[in-house]
Amino acid sequence: MAKLYFRYGAMNSGKSTALLQAAFNYEERAQRVLLAKPRVDTKGDDRILSRLGVARTVDFLIDHDARVETLFDDAASRTDHTALIETLEDPGQPVSCLLIDEAQFLTPEQVDGLMRIAVDRDVPVMAYGIRTDFRTHAFPGSGRLLEIAHTLEELKTICRCGRKAMFNGRRLGGQFVFDGDQVAIDGMDVTYESLCPTCYLRESGGRLL
Repeated sequence: MAKLYFRYGAMNSGKSTALLQAAFNYEERAQRVLLAKPRVDTKGDDRILSRLGVARTVDFLIDHDARVETLFDDAASRTDHTALIETLEDPGQPVSCLLIDEAQFLTPEQVDGLMRIAVDRDVPVMAYGIRTDFRTHAFPGSGRLLEIAHTLEELKTICRCGRKAMFNGRRLGGQFVFDGDQVAIDGMDVTYESLCPTCYLRESGGRLL
C-alpha cells in the first residue's frame, strides 16, 4: 500500500529543493511524477521555486474549494505533463508519485483527499510544507497532515543564533509583527525569518501568540 508522507520544516529549510530533488530521482529512473501546489501560493505563479535557483511548472494548481482527487485523476490522464529530465518512453504511463508543495495551505478535506489518493489509487503522496504560522498556530492543512500522514519527517534549519529553528517570524518593513492574516505570501513587503524558540520569544516580548 502506498503512503502519505508529510515533510515539514520552518521557512528556508529546503522543502521545495527537497521536493524537486525527489522529482528528479523518480524521473532519473524513468518513473512519472506529478507536481502540484495550492493556487493561493502566488510566489512563482504556477511554478515551484527553489532557493537554489531551480524552478519547475506544476502539473496542476489546487483551488481552495477543489476536490484534489479529481484534479489528480485529470492530470494523470494527460500526456502533456512537465518533467525535469526527459526519460519517459511513455508519457501516459501510470503516476509513480504525487508531490505537493506548500501543503500547509490545503484544507483538511483536501488532505483527506491526499490520503485517499495514496490508499485507493496506490500512489505515494509526498506533501511538503511548514507546520505553524508566524503566531505559532498550526495551519489547517499541516494540522490535518500531522494527524493522519503515515510518515512524518522534519527538515531542519538553523536560527540566526545557530540553534535549531522551529518558528517563522514575519517581518513587515523590516520589523517583526505578530498580528495579521494567517496567510501573507513572502514578497516585497512581507518577509519571513526562521527562529528558534529563544529568539522568537525575545522578538515577541515573551508571547507565544
